[in-house]
This record gives sequence, C-alpha cells and structure tokens, in this order.
Amino acid sequence: MEKKQLNIGLIGLGVVGSSVAKILKNNQELIAARAGCNIIVKSGVVRDISKARGDFDFPITARVEDVLEDKEIDIVVELAGGVEVAFEIAKKALFASKPLVTANKAMLAYHRYELEQIAGNLPIGFEASVAGGIPIIKALRDGLGANHILSIYGIINGTCNYILTRMKNEGVEYQKVLQKAQELGYAESDPSFDVEGFDCVHKLLILASIAYGINAKPEDVLTQGITEITQEDIAFAKEFGYHLKLLGIAKKSGEEVELRVHPTFLPKEAMIGKVDGVMNAISVVGDSVGETLYYGAGAGGDATASAVISDIIEIARTKSSPMLGFKNPFEKDLKLKPIAQISSAYYLRILVLDKSGVLAKIATILGEEDISIETFLQRPSKVQNHSILLLTTHICIESKIKIALKKIEDLEVTKAKPVMIRIEKP
Repeated sequence: MEKKQLNIGLIGLGVVGSSVAKILKNNQELIAARAGCNIIVKSGVVRDISKARGDFDFPITARVEDVLEDKEIDIVVELAGGVEVAFEIAKKALFASKPLVTANKAMLAYHRYELEQIAGNLPIGFEASVAGGIPIIKALRDGLGANHILSIYGIINGTCNYILTRMKNEGVEYQKVLQKAQELGYAESDPSFDVEGFDCVHKLLILASIAYGINAKPEDVLTQGITEITQEDIAFAKEFGYHLKLLGIAKKSGEEVELRVHPTFLPKEAMIGKVDGVMNAISVVGDSVGETLYYGAGAGGDATASAVISDIIEIARTKSSPMLGFKNPFEKDLKLKPIAQISSAYYLRILVLDKSGVLAKIATILGEEDISIETFLQRPSKVQNHSILLLTTHICIESKIKIALKKIEDLEVTKAKPVMIRIEKP
C-alpha cells in the first residue's frame, strides 16, 4: 500500500537546513515508517542561489513567496534565522494554514505568544530551538505534564561550556581559550551573543514558557556572561569543591518565577556540573517525578536537524498539542520575580592594595547590608603591592549585594571593579 506524501518547504539551507535535507533523504524509509507517510522536500529557499551549499535534488529559489504560496507544500520549515523577518515568514505560513517548524530561538524569545495565538489549532514545532538534539521541549510539554516544575538548571550554550572546561582542565585564561574555540568553529568571530549570555536567555525563556506559562522578554532576565572569569575563580572552585558553569536558571517560589543566566558555582555532587566540553545538559525538577536530567549535543547541523525532523514526524502523525503546553490558562498567574529580590549566596573577587585594615573595611560594608561572610582567602596579585581577596557570603538578596559591591568599588583601596559569581545548591 503506497504511503501518502507530505511536502516540505525548507526556508534556509545553511548548516541545519542542509542537514535536514540530507537526513530526510538518507533515512527516508525509516522516517516514512515512523511518520506513516513519505516526507519529501519539495523546494528550498536561500538568500543567494549562487552561494547555496550542497547538491540538492529539489528546486531552489531566492523567493520565500515561492514556498509560502505553493498550495502543494504541507509544512513550512523556517531555518533562516533573525527575528523580525523570520517572524513575518512564520506569520505568513500560519495565515496560509501551513504548520510551522522552526529552530529560531531568538524569534521565539520575542514572539512565541503571538505565534501561539495566530496558530490556533495549527501545530508549531520548535524542538530544535533549545539544546539542539536533546528533546527537552517534548519532555517539558508532554513527558512531565503531570508535574509542577520546581526548577530548571540548564547548560544550554556549548561555546561557554567548552571555554570553562578548557580553563578548568588546562589552567589557561579566557582569551586564549576563546581564540581556540573560534579556530575550532565553536565560537563566532564576534562571540558576544554566546559569551555574554544572550543565547542562553533566549532558550531559557522558551523553557520557562512551557514550564510556567510566563510571558517575559529577554530584557527582563538577569543576565551575566563569562568574560570576567579568571584562573583565580577556577582555582577557588577547585579548592572549595565547586563546578563553575554558565547556567540558565528558572525557579518557582510561591507565585513567582526567577529567570536568570549567569556563571554559577555548583557543588561537586551536582550531576549537571559534571557535564564538560561542548555538550549541553538540562536538569528539571518536578514535584512528583523529582530530578530528571537530559544530556546531549546542543548544537551542530545533524543534531539540530534531528530535532527539526522529529517535529515534522509529529505533525505528520496528525498529533497536535498546544504550542506552549497549556490548553487552558494556567491555574495561577505566575509573575516574574524582580531581579532586585532574587536571593543567592555570592562569591566575590576584589583586587585591593596590600595593606592592613582592608578586610575590616570590606566586612563593615557587607555588615551594613546584613551580608555575612562565609569563607575568605587572600592571594598575592601579579600587580606589586596588591592582593586579591576571595570571599563567599551567606544567602542574601540581589539588591543588597549590588549596593555593597558599589560601596566596595568606591573604596580608595579597591583597584578594580569587584567580580561577583552566584553560588547555587540545587
């Protein structure tokens, strides 16, 4: 019995788009058996046909309209990137009653709720938008659907995880490792989107929408990158039994949700802290299931294409679940916790003049803000007559540590802006 055919329009034929086309062709029989129909790329769209990479066995055009207006195309797969142009493509596909599959985390970070409203009962697949080949979207939306999600801790940027791993294992400074990451293709020539934490923020917002039904924008999220991390911080982590990772964190407390992305000291026993290199991992704690951990390749053409095709197969099976996981409004209107009210323990690195009374001044400032010191170390600095103070605090709120840091920075004995890293004990 001949299977039905499902026609795909691929908008964007870069690394991921090319991998989607390749896998659909190479694994055609397997995918047809799982989907219940043959899935064929009917046409593809590139910005510049002369620069198209790969030998494709389907027509290529530079006009998005050729896909969006083609009545024989059943699913639009948007892999072009960007925010507003991609949003327009997504809207046009949905208005044309075509299901949409996208890997575009930036577009979803800003427009996911608008797309959900436009789509209605039309399916939108976006598994590939977070953590590449790890099926975290389906896990949150379906597999853990019976749970209140208590927390999400995610290593969701392979570039940063690679850099921090090399710094830990080889004792080299940030800039040298970044250069190597760029040579290997793990980091862009302008790495700021990754190393400043913005990539993580986009992914965290998508996860938080599914877990909590909360609508926030990237600008609302506490965001700190890894550019200030030095070997002093790495050495401190080793000495006191911590892993140092860039994490995306979502935590529910009462009727509020914390959203933050920042370098984090984690205790050695934390499973997620043991994930090294370019790999991704997400720890999700549900009130019924407890902790679940998801690990795998967070980027790369084939891994991301695997997630794209999983969405295509799901749509082919005519299974359509709500885009962000809720058929009805969530039982409680959860609110985003103000950044100033977030609480944590903190690690501080402070470069000061090497003279008596310095620690007493810093301790006095911290005491004025009701912040108590838990551990303290003093290290010699490479700068003559200077010392590096390393200390950790007990739990306090963000607003108070920020006030204290500004006062410490303004001291005559302080010779550089203090560096702060948050400490989490999941």
